[in-house]
Parts: sequence; structure tokens; C-alpha cells
Amino acid sequence: MMNYDRILIRYGEMTTKGKNRNIFVRRLKNNIARKLQAFERIQIEYMRDRMYILLNGEPHEPIIEKLKTVFGIHSFSLAMKCENDLDAIKETALAAVRQLPYKGKTFKVSARRVDKQFPYRSDELNYEVGAHILRQTDGLRVNVREPDIDVRIEVRQDGTYVTCRDIFGAGGLPVGTSGKAMLMLSGGIDSPVAGYLAMKRGLEIEAVHFFSPPFTSERAKQKVIDLVRKLTTYGGRIKLHIVPFTEVQQAIYQGVPNEYSLISTRRAMLRITDALRCRQRALAIVTGESLGQVASQTLESMYVINEVTNTPILRPLVSMDKLEIIELAKQIGTHDISILPYEDCCTIFTPRAPKTKPKKEKVFHYESQLDLAPLLEKAVNDTETLVIDEETGQGDEFAELF
Repeated sequence: MMNYDRILIRYGEMTTKGKNRNIFVRRLKNNIARKLQAFERIQIEYMRDRMYILLNGEPHEPIIEKLKTVFGIHSFSLAMKCENDLDAIKETALAAVRQLPYKGKTFKVSARRVDKQFPYRSDELNYEVGAHILRQTDGLRVNVREPDIDVRIEVRQDGTYVTCRDIFGAGGLPVGTSGKAMLMLSGGIDSPVAGYLAMKRGLEIEAVHFFSPPFTSERAKQKVIDLVRKLTTYGGRIKLHIVPFTEVQQAIYQGVPNEYSLISTRRAMLRITDALRCRQRALAIVTGESLGQVASQTLESMYVINEVTNTPILRPLVSMDKLEIIELAKQIGTHDISILPYEDCCTIFTPRAPKTKPKKEKVFHYESQLDLAPLLEKAVNDTETLVIDEETGQGDEFAELF
């Protein structure tokens, strides 16, 4: 019996790339290979316009599940390959249909002749293969407008490929093709979603979390590690920088009036993240801010907080409302971790009535009374770095190797 022997992968947005398309394709191949390293017998072949995973006896179901989380894939299909011979194509197409629950369904054949040397035109192939499938099956009817099963046949120079069902991929660009950015990761709902969307645009991310013991517990730290592990499903191995923030936060809390303390805290976080960005040779900072959602996310607040750096600040959630963000968090599997009741440093010290329209001059004045620079430098130097991996969990003792 003939079985599906490969998976055909179609690129999405990458097809719009010009001369540097091969860079994107090679990165996608490497990301897929890393994702599927447990399947030792597979082989990955790639061309400019598509990629094939040769199964070589490996089960296709678990591979399909993993491919759904790889950015850069528009869609993919189980496929069979045969030689460019009409009888072989007819038998292969029939075998492909028979492996689906086809009874009571409708189908059509969509042939495409890339190899113009092949003696049958596309419409002739459609008729010949469609008639063969009809004769050899029961309970299957033709519907060329909206079929349940679209039997796609591609006759190429190296052979003919038959597919019957498209599975949508994650879209976007392969992680690592757009450079590296630092993700400011709290324990909340928004920032993991921002990280996911940043990776979807091809960014490699490193996460930065601010930890304020004894005000925040080890459980809060573990929650963030779990969030990063969930994000590694989409982006592979991720570094997590855990910044000891207690001294900085207490200095601000004691030296800045209550309604301005949140703004100064955010500015300090951005300064530290920017210093870590320099060390890690990243080019941008990603945040989970959504315009107008809380006091520190009004345009006036963003303006004053942003003033501490010229680094690009990417805010993937800026136009989304909370319900949209929650829905996406549920889809990617971070929501149930984010709502665990372990407080992060942002929520512990939140003032009762924070300024929604802070004045830059006032912030400068209050901060000039504090000597924050040595505290910020100490926080950067004392940052603990973990490397979180989808398969093996974490291993901070190896952090410096990567």
C-alpha cells in the first residue's frame, strides 16, 4: 500500500523577498530541523519556492503538530511523489484519496504542469485522474467549485507530487531573520503575547524580568520561567535575564512622590533593559504596552518613559484591546500561566493614584535628587541569566556558552 512519504511546505510572505530569499529559506530549514530533531530519520530538502520533509518511515502526526508552531510556514500538506507517468500519477492520486475519510464527500483534481515536456495538458490530467478516482471509489462525487477534497497534482522536472489537504502554518517570518530584541517580560497577560508577535515578525528575543525579593516570591520567578518555556515552542531556545530590582525600586519609592513613582520605575526598567541590550548586541526592545490600557501606557506617559533611550521600542499590542490580547494569550497557551496569582514587582509597588499625564521636567527634578546610576549598574551586573529550552527546561550553568 502506498503511503504519504513526505510533507510539502509552502512559504508565505517569504515569497515576496528578492535576492536575499535564500537567507530566509535557510533559516526556516534550520528552525524546522531544530524543531524536529527527535525524528532522526527525516531529511529536509529545500528549493527557492518550497521545502520537503522526507519522512523515511517517521510518523507524520506528531511532525504536523510541531510544524504548526514554526513561523515562516504559510501552509503544508502531506504528499506523495511518483515518476512523471500518467498511470503512476493516477495510482498515486487514488492512494492519496483512499487515506482520507472520503465517503460522502466531494472532490476535484487540480493539476499543474510545471514540466512543460510532460505530454498531457493540465485539463487532460484533471479529467484522466478524476475519472480514475471516481471509478475506483464508492461514495465520492465531483464538485469543481467547492470540493471537500482538492487533489492537487504538480508535475515538476524531478517528479510528480500529489497532495490532498492543506494545513495552515503559523505564518510570519522565520525567527532570527529580523535580528534580535529584548522582551520586557512581566508575569502578566500582555508581555508574553507581545513576545509571540515579535517572534512572528522574525525577531529572536531575549527576555528581561524584574524580580524584587522579598516583595515578590520564588513562585513569581517560576511563573516567568514557565512563560518563557511556553514561548520557546515558537522561537526555540530563549535567554531569560532576571534582574534584581529591589534596591532600585525602594530608592524610587522613598525618593519620588507617590504619583510619579510608577513613571520613574518604568524609566529605570527601560534603562536597565537597554544596558542589557547593549551587552547582548540586540537592536530593539519589545514591550507589552497597549495604548491607554493603564496609567503608564497613556501617550504622555510613554513619551516621558521613552525619553531615557534612543533604542527602537516595539509595541506589538499597541492597537489591540484587552479582549483581543486575552484571546491570543489563550491560543498560544500563555494565558493560564499569566493569571496565576503570584505578584510581580510592577503590581506590588503600584501607587494609588499614578499620574496619567506626567510632566517631563518634574520627573527630571525628582530623579536628580536620587543617585540611581550606581544602583542601576549594580542591578545590570548582578543579573542572573538562564537559558530556557522547549525540550530540556532550563540550565543556567550553561548560560554563558550561548
